[in-house]
Amino acid sequence: MAKRDYYEVLGLSKGASAEEIKKAYRKKAKELHPDRNSDNPDSERQFKEAGEAYDALKDPDKKAAYDRFGHAAFEGGMGGPRPGGGMGGGGQGDFASAFSDVFDDLFGDFMGGGGRAGGGRQRASRGSDLRYNLRVTLEEAYSGLQKTIKVPTAVGCDACNGSGAEGGGEPTTCPTCSGMGKVRAQQGFFTVERTCPTCGGLGQIIKNPCKSCQGQGRTQKERALSVNIPAGVETGTRIRLAGEGEAGMRGGPSGDLYIFIDVAKHDLFEREEVNLFCRVPVSVIKAALGGDIEVPTIDGGRSRVKIPAGSQSGRQMRLRSKGMPALRGGGHGDMFIELAVETPVNLTSKQKELLREFEALSEDNNPESKTFFSSVKNFWDAMKS
Repeated sequence: MAKRDYYEVLGLSKGASAEEIKKAYRKKAKELHPDRNSDNPDSERQFKEAGEAYDALKDPDKKAAYDRFGHAAFEGGMGGPRPGGGMGGGGQGDFASAFSDVFDDLFGDFMGGGGRAGGGRQRASRGSDLRYNLRVTLEEAYSGLQKTIKVPTAVGCDACNGSGAEGGGEPTTCPTCSGMGKVRAQQGFFTVERTCPTCGGLGQIIKNPCKSCQGQGRTQKERALSVNIPAGVETGTRIRLAGEGEAGMRGGPSGDLYIFIDVAKHDLFEREEVNLFCRVPVSVIKAALGGDIEVPTIDGGRSRVKIPAGSQSGRQMRLRSKGMPALRGGGHGDMFIELAVETPVNLTSKQKELLREFEALSEDNNPESKTFFSSVKNFWDAMKS
């Protein structure tokens, strides 16, 4: 079977640039990979064919020879034999090399990213994010506050300026991974990438570690931080302090500190989002005759509330804008007062006598109530006889 034109295999014209050739091969390799085409028995052959074409065209010298002589450039002695029996141009012996050349582009995200060996120095390791649980009172949540907290964390080592090397010296590039922090092993058509065992993925090694931090570039310390708690926070509110987390390894960037707010339960008020609820006791007399009462508010003041005559337990009254401030959008919620009519206890003889007189007058003024109680009395008398 005659070989197809390499440009045709990759869907290119003859004058394609090196970048266009690489981009076309990446696209073909993704489309034709056997793992994605299990229902196409011809995909493996096409996959290898694309790799063979790319291997021939990616090299400027090979490409020039192919442009002039076609497939004949790699037949006979023109391309020269390769060690191991493969011919100098597009044999299968070069397919793994071609595929490895774009391996990062195809599977970089899956393998954790990173460039090819020799492509640059591995970034220093970023420090971990930290969580701090902060409890505040309802009054503090209402008004907001500036609070100082103490956070035990890893900070940059002063003795070595965070480098991890004694005297602040510079680390050296890891000889095993050439500074990339990862090493590769060829397995057939695939390249397997893993963390470098020598430097632990940092890309650098320290020949003379700092005695204060044992080469880590950071030490444990308790830091005092000032935190601004905005008005209106509630349980679960999260405040992020960028760069205030754990220091990175060997001069790496610090993580972030996340403060989680927990608002303590209040003895008087119950909170539902921006609204407050308060149960207020009132005397029987006040509930029956009506009148004014004063109730405390979350801002530390007091508000006067008018109780209508004949109010019953459970009746709710609203004080507008006396609730919690909204964390976003401004404004305040409302405060709801629930009346709790109190029954008098420890009555004196005079008070009992007055209540009996009140009861008798109530029955006289309410014939229906009098008839009801008479029926109840007759029923019990009948049960006893």
